[in-house]
Amino acid sequence: MKYFLTGATGFVGGSLARQLRQAGHEVIAVVRNPEKAGSLQSIGVTIVKGDVTDKESMRAPMQGCDGVYHVAGWYKVGARDKRPGYQINVEGTRNVLELMKELQIPKGVYTSTLAINSDTHGREKDESFHFSGKHISEYDKTKAEAHAVAEQFISEGLPLVIVMPGLIYGPDGTSLSDEALRLYLKKKLPMIPSRSAYSWAHVDDVAHAHMLAMEKGANGGKYIICGESRTFSDALSLAHTITGIRKPMVVSPVLLKITAFFSRLVEWAIPLPEMYSSEALRVQAGVTYLGNNSKARAELGYDPRPLEKGLKETLEYERSKMKKK
Repeated sequence: MKYFLTGATGFVGGSLARQLRQAGHEVIAVVRNPEKAGSLQSIGVTIVKGDVTDKESMRAPMQGCDGVYHVAGWYKVGARDKRPGYQINVEGTRNVLELMKELQIPKGVYTSTLAINSDTHGREKDESFHFSGKHISEYDKTKAEAHAVAEQFISEGLPLVIVMPGLIYGPDGTSLSDEALRLYLKKKLPMIPSRSAYSWAHVDDVAHAHMLAMEKGANGGKYIICGESRTFSDALSLAHTITGIRKPMVVSPVLLKITAFFSRLVEWAIPLPEMYSSEALRVQAGVTYLGNNSKARAELGYDPRPLEKGLKETLEYERSKMKKK
């Protein structure tokens, strides 16, 4: 099959590109900077310069494809400049789906997120849940708007499947949680919040779930492709068992909320690291992003690896990488 892919130089997109090529598929990836796509070219991915915010840059490479994977997204939490969030997540999604419709692409898979549900207050939500309150971060907000765009296209007959990952981790991860794991390995993570919980899935399992969605997902279907739900504190208890490195001090979410308040007072005048911005601290302060993957297991055959196994692989990789520096 011939697939069009956005976000190929990103964390999930890169894994998906590799797995598609290993399965013998042709992959055409639109990237903003082809110079950063050397590893993709080396495995036979066709690289085309383009951008999801530039609709016409994607028209020619998408023409004649059997399917579209729209994985690209802006997922920064704590960034000072939040303008790219709407441009990439919302307008970029609209551009990709409009082209899918105009070019009559047979099927597409769109990468949404559990973050559109905001804080689930300790409960695992399924695909029927709809959040209507105020979102915690610009990422949550713009991805929720993009999700609504995708649902609108589905209602108009576009053959699209929506997948919703939770917390994605793995070697060379790019999120705040991945950075926290690296700080933990360096013994530089000062504290972690109690009660903060996520549904953890290894990046390769999430990428594979995209392929399953393309192969088996019902048009118009939504599938939560998260892994098992654990608090961040529990995850670092596992990490301690794996590495022997002591778990950081566990603090009340109230402390992070207070810290977030003071960060907000100074961050416009003094640039703070993204992890310590008021937005990032609010997201970490006892918040839970939890989902139920039963539907994906039953309909797609999705079977993510246990957190203990995936975390061991990740920490051993990151530790080995640190030793080489």
